Amino acid sequence: MPGRAREDSAFPGKRNARGLEAAAPHQEAQPELEEDTMMRLFVFCALLFVFQIAAGSEPKALKHVDVFVSGQDGYSAYRIPAVETAPDGTILAFAEARKYNLSDPGGKGQEIDLVLKRSTDGGRTWSPMTIIEHSGKFWSSANPATCVDRTRGRVWVFYLRCKPGRGTYAARPGTEDVLNLARYSDDNGATWSEPIDLTKVARDFSDSAWRISVPGPGGAIQDRRGRLIVPMWRYAPWNAFVLISEDHGRTWKRSSFVPGAEGANEDQLVELPNGNILIDIRQRKSPHRWVSISSDGGFTWSQARPGQKVTPVCCAIEKLVLKGDKTGNLILWTGPKGPGRKKLVVRISYDGAKSFSRELLISEEPAAYSDLTVLKDGDAAVLWERGNYRFITFTRLSKRFLAGTQ
Repeated sequence: MPGRAREDSAFPGKRNARGLEAAAPHQEAQPELEEDTMMRLFVFCALLFVFQIAAGSEPKALKHVDVFVSGQDGYSAYRIPAVETAPDGTILAFAEARKYNLSDPGGKGQEIDLVLKRSTDGGRTWSPMTIIEHSGKFWSSANPATCVDRTRGRVWVFYLRCKPGRGTYAARPGTEDVLNLARYSDDNGATWSEPIDLTKVARDFSDSAWRISVPGPGGAIQDRRGRLIVPMWRYAPWNAFVLISEDHGRTWKRSSFVPGAEGANEDQLVELPNGNILIDIRQRKSPHRWVSISSDGGFTWSQARPGQKVTPVCCAIEKLVLKGDKTGNLILWTGPKGPGRKKLVVRISYDGAKSFSRELLISEEPAAYSDLTVLKDGDAAVLWERGNYRFITFTRLSKRFLAGTQ
């Protein structure tokens, strides 16, 4: 170690094996000792640099599995992921299969099918793709949001059906250019019901400005009282609200709008530890998202407050219960840290989403939309758009990873 006297330097004037005069105690160090110290310092700095690089790189414990890949199964691209864990533990990965290009529903010459893949081994492998809905040439079946009715063992998916050329901006108020539909599965996603039309509940047909109502994508929930609650947004003007069923999907009601959420659009829900419902909303122009709280099951909402700082994008929020852990209920949030749509992170709240005090890197790559689920074994998982929309990827976030122990 630097500063430790060598055996051959105990007496002044003695020469060591290299023929150099050794330094006596308390004398100024000779050049050899300076060289030794400098070499050790160089090695230490080099190792520190390597460790710093490693600390900023992607966690080696995370495994990314591509579920949908652009160009496969006859589709140009896949977008808008939604993920749900079925009652038997099967993982359901939903997406928009965009036939001809990356354009959104209603885009010129576009055709979009609602598709699904299933995993029965924790996300390691996935089934062949199935088409839940193909509406027709140049029609779009799009924007999935999902939840599980735990009482009935039923999986729900809520989505849009758009006529050719009719999307967010081109849909006409008071028409059925865009329908709000729902389907359910009682066999863990193997088969699905015929569509249920929720359009007249989701939109006010007497409002001459209201063109479209859109679910999520992702982020529908069943709260502890058994209510099914679906995050929604409208245009025009931009605003956020929810659909609520208190009888397991037989009837539905529309909530009030979230006040003060300027430019509110894509949104997700989470039930907080105290039973309140939080809605996390994408902004249009500001540097932060909007957050609002409901204390009556989603029927009315508090004045919106600023949420996470993130580029405008669809983000995910989910509650994870760690049994036996002193932290109890965690609220997980995923989105791209940026700048822009890259560097996917998960942020963790230990105080009911009042703050997100911890951030963990999932991937350095380009990343856009994401959705979260809690798996049968208690781990979390994220389904996300990776690599500039070339892949929709599944990544398990283990309890050890979230705790920072792996």
